[in-house]
Amino acid sequence: MNGARAPTGSRTLRAATALIVLMFVLFVVVLAVSLLREREAAQHAAEARAAAASQVVATNVGWITELSRQALGRIDDALGVEIAGGSASVEERIRNAVDRLPGNVKAYVVGADGTTLFSTDPAVQPIDIRDREYFAVPAAGERFHVSPLMISRLDGKQIFVFSRRLERAGIFQGVAILSFDVDLFRDIWQSLSLDGRSTVSLLREDGQLVARYPLADGPLDLSNYVLFTEYLKLGDAGTYPAISPADGVARIVGYRRVQGAPLVALASVSTDTAFAQFRRNTAITLVFAVPTALALAFATVFIFRLLRRDRDRQRQLLETLELNRMLVRDTHHRVKNNLQAIMSLVRLHGLPQQMKADLQGRISAMTAVHEHLYRLDQFAEVNADTLIPAIVDPLREAFAQPVTIEYDIDPVVLHHDQATPLALVVNEVVTNALKYAFPDGRSGTIHVAFKSRDRDHAELSIGDDGVGFDPALATSGLGGRLVRAMLIQLGGSEPEYHFKGGTRFQTLVTLIEQAGQQPQAAE
Repeated sequence: MNGARAPTGSRTLRAATALIVLMFVLFVVVLAVSLLREREAAQHAAEARAAAASQVVATNVGWITELSRQALGRIDDALGVEIAGGSASVEERIRNAVDRLPGNVKAYVVGADGTTLFSTDPAVQPIDIRDREYFAVPAAGERFHVSPLMISRLDGKQIFVFSRRLERAGIFQGVAILSFDVDLFRDIWQSLSLDGRSTVSLLREDGQLVARYPLADGPLDLSNYVLFTEYLKLGDAGTYPAISPADGVARIVGYRRVQGAPLVALASVSTDTAFAQFRRNTAITLVFAVPTALALAFATVFIFRLLRRDRDRQRQLLETLELNRMLVRDTHHRVKNNLQAIMSLVRLHGLPQQMKADLQGRISAMTAVHEHLYRLDQFAEVNADTLIPAIVDPLREAFAQPVTIEYDIDPVVLHHDQATPLALVVNEVVTNALKYAFPDGRSGTIHVAFKSRDRDHAELSIGDDGVGFDPALATSGLGGRLVRAMLIQLGGSEPEYHFKGGTRFQTLVTLIEQAGQQPQAAE
């Protein structure tokens, strides 16, 4: 039994442990999924903010570009036919042309030889600008040009320039120039409520940086930047994560092409800013989740130890039970051996043969009970359908008569205290039948029945088809007195004898209820 139950305890321990571990894993998975979803939400929010900000930047740049085109056109118109021969009224008209432009804007008109003809800049100096891209490109034939980010030779500020080719009768006459301070983008940056690590930028389609706020260190070629190698090829607008080549800061960037101009507007949100709320929420969650996880882990270990201790205790109990069963089995075995020794002593004494046979039969019945108990490991209860044949069959063999034994026994469960009295009653009645019912070697049948009548009673009936015998002998002899004494122990009724067509003995036995076991009735 120990071998049968121990695996069950182990399986129970393993199942309980697996369930606890599963609960812990589910807790961790739910926590991880929750944090991942919150991070994903923060990512989407940052991307949406960057995309919206890039739209604002593109709209402002488009507006500035269009105003600059118009202002340069008015300057061209204000110059008249002879660009070199101007007057105070021309200069006034140029100033009026740039008045509506945002920021600190300076206008210049430079002749074909690089000489500055007009300027709204009071600090203008006679500098040859023919090496500058914003002059050289229009001089080469381009109508309208946007310069990359530059450092002003006049005041050292970061600027970008819109320039227009001036020509008369198809001949290049010079360049009209509008110079914007990059600080102009500060107003756009502030309107978007961006933090100091987030930026707004303007790039040319060839990858040259035009403007950036907060300010970049200087001009920057971004033609190999991921925006130009990948994302602009996929669409005119979008978002992407990147580490800025300007300052090495990780950001989420929104980009959008500017309508009507070779420019790309950018707005980037620092990942530190984008995930700041997520990190705060994660920290708050972990403040509660980590102690909970540790408590759950501690509870898992504690419960596992309790289960293992219970399993060990159960194993010890089973081992103790098995030891007790072995001791009881050994006791019954020793009792059986002692009874057999007594039988041997009876044979050695000079007693009448009949008396020896009777004593040996009774001792044999008790021996059969003890043998039945230790062989079947049933120390608290005995099944009548196995006990009674174990008593009767050896008797038939001992008398060696041509008698057939028929059984009709319900599987009634007997208390072990009733096994010996019942065995002695059956032994006495069957022995009498074998001795007296079939004289001179006659054949016949003995019918042994033990039938459940109700929850608390069973009827013992033993009948034969022999010659019968004197009723007085059935009650007055030693056997009769022994039967009555055993029936008292069994709580049985006064035995009845019937002598029609043989002899039939019957009595009603009161059953002792087993713990957790009810007597079974015949079907």
